Amino acid sequence: MIEFKQLSIPDVLLIEPNVFKDERGFFFESYNQSEFENVVNREVAFVQDNHSRSSKGVLRGMHYQLEPYAQGKLVRVISGEVFDVAIDLRVGSKTYGHWVGEYLNAKNMKQLWIPEGFAHGFVVTSNEAEFLYKTTNFYNKDSERVILWSDPDIGIKWPMSNEAIKISPKDQQGSLLSSVKDELNF
Repeated sequence: MIEFKQLSIPDVLLIEPNVFKDERGFFFESYNQSEFENVVNREVAFVQDNHSRSSKGVLRGMHYQLEPYAQGKLVRVISGEVFDVAIDLRVGSKTYGHWVGEYLNAKNMKQLWIPEGFAHGFVVTSNEAEFLYKTTNFYNKDSERVILWSDPDIGIKWPMSNEAIKISPKDQQGSLLSSVKDELNF
């Protein structure tokens, strides 16, 4: 059995598996399509799996894709720990421009469901982390966008100083949410 918890942005779900542990190791069901679709109240087809490894302080995000290439993401960590963040980009939503963050790590085995219409990113808080995620749409370079990880109007409270964060040039040049609102079509 998998437990689904709503967060402060109700469409983003924290998923906690029932883990069976003994002296041999552990077993858990990481994904059950029937349970998942029942909770999100729609059919979901994952079409791509991605895997990254990053060192401490690496921040990847805040990424999203415009329609018709928007991606829902089911994310988890298999080694190490990250602070994972989603920003609501759905213009007209009660939580538009709000963010939610959760620690995901290999020990707690939690996952996060981030539906289409959200920017997503994470920062590695352990020495190294391996991050896996399923997407509901294929990567589309022309549709990809980046919200600036340090946008002051969003105010994400990252768990480390800005000086400790390592970020790619592309992500460092992300846009302010206020400058892309007219482009959002979720």
